[in-house]
Amino acid sequence: MRTIDELVLAARKAQAEWEKSNQRRIDSVVREIGKTVYDNAEELARLTVEETGVGNYEDNLRQDKRKACIIWQSLKGKKSVGIIRRDEESGLVEIAKPIGVVAAILPMTIPVTNFMSNAMFALKSGNAVIAAPHPKSMRTVAATVSAVLRALRKWEIPEGLIQTLEEPSIELTKELMSKADVIVATGGMPMVKSAYSSGKPAFGVGPGNVQCIIDRDVDIDDAIAKIVDGRAFNNGLPCACEQAVIVHEDDREKVLQSFNRNKAFFIDNPQTIRMLADAIYVGGILNRECMGVSAPELAAGLELAVPPDTRVLVLDGHGCDSIEELRKEKLSPVTLFYTYSNFDEAVAIAKANILLQGRGHSVAIHSTNQKHVEQLAMAIPVTRVIVNQCATTSAGGSFLNSFGATTTLGTGFWGNTALAGNLDFTHLRNITRIGYAPAGARVPSDEEIWNEQGDAGESTHHISGGVDETRPLPVPS
Repeated sequence: MRTIDELVLAARKAQAEWEKSNQRRIDSVVREIGKTVYDNAEELARLTVEETGVGNYEDNLRQDKRKACIIWQSLKGKKSVGIIRRDEESGLVEIAKPIGVVAAILPMTIPVTNFMSNAMFALKSGNAVIAAPHPKSMRTVAATVSAVLRALRKWEIPEGLIQTLEEPSIELTKELMSKADVIVATGGMPMVKSAYSSGKPAFGVGPGNVQCIIDRDVDIDDAIAKIVDGRAFNNGLPCACEQAVIVHEDDREKVLQSFNRNKAFFIDNPQTIRMLADAIYVGGILNRECMGVSAPELAAGLELAVPPDTRVLVLDGHGCDSIEELRKEKLSPVTLFYTYSNFDEAVAIAKANILLQGRGHSVAIHSTNQKHVEQLAMAIPVTRVIVNQCATTSAGGSFLNSFGATTTLGTGFWGNTALAGNLDFTHLRNITRIGYAPAGARVPSDEEIWNEQGDAGESTHHISGGVDETRPLPVPS
């Protein structure tokens, strides 16, 4: 087994050669990485579930194919090396340059897509990448890397440009982080905190606890179908899963009927809710035995009878106020159900849960009321507000929104990360700026500088082509 020093040395040699590549070659190789995952998704999805023991084959397959498409589409045609911008008006010219060696710390939950996206982003900006997989997904990552390297032979990329730890451990991962040039850490908070303590620049993530409000006068069946799809996806593993659903009290029965039609099982018995809390969290820590298992499997462990095709367990949230654990991220197909009497109350419920856990991540809303959407966005400390979409499949970028396509969701300073949004290739590069004097540039007088005209005040700048407040918000299918 090669040492970390040997891996890093090989990566540095490869990167020095790779950064000489032109944009066309870089894009051809980056495309090949995504296409290889897309073409091998069946085998890789099956291996993911067999090795990790969490999630399900169908959703891993969907995830691997979908992310490969979305991420490559987002990268196509984007200039990433050499002069990337000339601004004649300001006189600024920007030159993109690589950072060097990227250490990609991969989670057990999305080993294939997280390796793929980090490798695509790293190479797009002229870097080398070394992956450090979770020990429970090392065979999956090794198989993914092997397939990618086979596909890239025709491009004759430098040996050592893409590597992975063969026998990952906490100690080796820490050593890698201390010797790479930049770290992308996607996974549990202990590993993210370790990345921040490595002495190297690091992009990390925070826990998700997505609260989802259903406003009045929306298509309830459409909203619930999206919510159940999101909460059931890969047995509840994604960080952007809808963790709580907050509906108007007058819509309570309609929503519960829609949940039932979408194979979600409602539970309001306090003893059963307490049993679920004790199973999902043990000693205040998420129980690995309950992570990523299906709703029927979770119920069977508690001797709770539910239909065999149940997709999600829906718990009465008002009975969980004293059960702090259930108000957090659950990594299982379980969501809370709240009712509100007015929109301010809905926002307050969402905010209270996010302040408990999930600051900086995301909130979701199904609404045609722009005022309510923006009231929620102003009130909640998150970096993403997901409107009329399945949160699980939208927070990390979608063909139906403009969030960056990624598998690494930053939580900003609210979540104790410097990544305020979605990580992409632009985070993995250096920029050199040339400052020319713009035509007509002059030094303004003191009077001009201190003139109060031009203060922003309370005005709002409306961008042409933005949302028209007079028309309903779109509801993606």
